[in-house]
Amino acid sequence: MLDPESVRTLLAVVDEGTFDAAAKALHVTPSAVSQRIKALEQRTGRVLLVRAKPARLTESGTVIARYGRQLALLEQDAFAGLGLVERPTPVQVAVNADSLSTWFRAVVKELAHDDDIVLGLLRDDQDHTAESLRQGLVVAAVTSSPHPVQGCRVRPLGSMRYHAVAARAFAKRWQGKPLSDLPVVVFDEKDDLQDAFCRSVTGHPASAHRHLLPDGPVFEDAVAAGAGWALLSEHQVKRHRRLVHLHPDHPVDVPLYWQQWKLDSPPLQRVADVVFRAAQRELH
Repeated sequence: MLDPESVRTLLAVVDEGTFDAAAKALHVTPSAVSQRIKALEQRTGRVLLVRAKPARLTESGTVIARYGRQLALLEQDAFAGLGLVERPTPVQVAVNADSLSTWFRAVVKELAHDDDIVLGLLRDDQDHTAESLRQGLVVAAVTSSPHPVQGCRVRPLGSMRYHAVAARAFAKRWQGKPLSDLPVVVFDEKDDLQDAFCRSVTGHPASAHRHLLPDGPVFEDAVAAGAGWALLSEHQVKRHRRLVHLHPDHPVDVPLYWQQWKLDSPPLQRVADVVFRAAQRELH
């Protein structure tokens, strides 16, 4: 048997990033955290953490982390079934930034009135959220991958539709130039949506003159202010009336999927139900 307290400590280190931060979250000393992790590694005979800032799980550590999160959900379900009052276990979900700033906000609003649900969101690119499932960082994810992570089930949510847009003054200034020569706004190094679109219409990636702005509202504002062109979702375009379409006949549909662990967990299923209702209303 693995010591549940040591497993919880491993999760705390991963979630908080450091041994000291985990100690504060667990209300114990950093020495106690270190001893628990060492005992867990001795029990399994494997190194579970890369001691860096932030701390990272090893391949063996991801197995224990998945087990720990599953155990926490099942434990919470058991307490709820017995009618015992316990602090709800957070349902950790990975969500891509565009969904988080648009249709997924309805999910957060609806679940805000549910006292039995504590929602924890991890933001990442839609092409990378499934990796958080593999690492045991979350129990569900909005992802662009239709291929289920081991131990997970997958269902389609619908598609987010994107359009290449720019500020009117920006489009006028660069009129007649190929898209690949224009300054571009990208979310972060993982965001290849603009490059893929630019290749599809010009045969070349987007310009090296690019702004990296890893924040949804800032990203939108930069495009609206004329810093560069970008692909914005229909929801985002509606918020900025002065944007013009650069290639109106070439929208980009990005299919999204819901992946979750194969657990019979009422809180997890409750979150999934709310997600599907919101997706049905908002996505193509």
